[in-house]
Amino acid sequence: MKIVLTLLCCFLMSHMFAQTDTTAVVIHKDARIDALIKKQIDINEETTRDSRRTASGYRILVMNSNDRKKVFDAKARIYQLYPELKPYLLYQAPFYKLKVGNFRTKEEAEEYLTELSRDFPKGLFVVRDIIEVKPERRDSD
Repeated sequence: MKIVLTLLCCFLMSHMFAQTDTTAVVIHKDARIDALIKKQIDINEETTRDSRRTASGYRILVMNSNDRKKVFDAKARIYQLYPELKPYLLYQAPFYKLKVGNFRTKEEAEEYLTELSRDFPKGLFVVRDIIEVKPERRDSD
């Protein structure tokens, strides 16, 4: 009896295969999956737009000085005379740097440069910087 069971097991094992050797893969996919992927891309674009608030652009360097009071006075004047421009004060020891504006192009910054030169006659430069941007809203289709 043991011999018969052993022969039966050997016979069955010789005909079993764990894997077949094929080189091609066939994928059967529902066409609606592509539509769902596109819809998810649009949703991700809409929900992450607010988190993308910085970009490469230009600012105007109004003052670069180690006199703290002088720089803070210039910042107060910017607030009073140019409320549409946001001032940015940066301290890099031992200098205080006062930059203004968020300009996407150098030409936009140069337009304000002429206006600022009337109130700040020396030391104005257009510099590349990371600026704050307001995300644009797209109309829904």
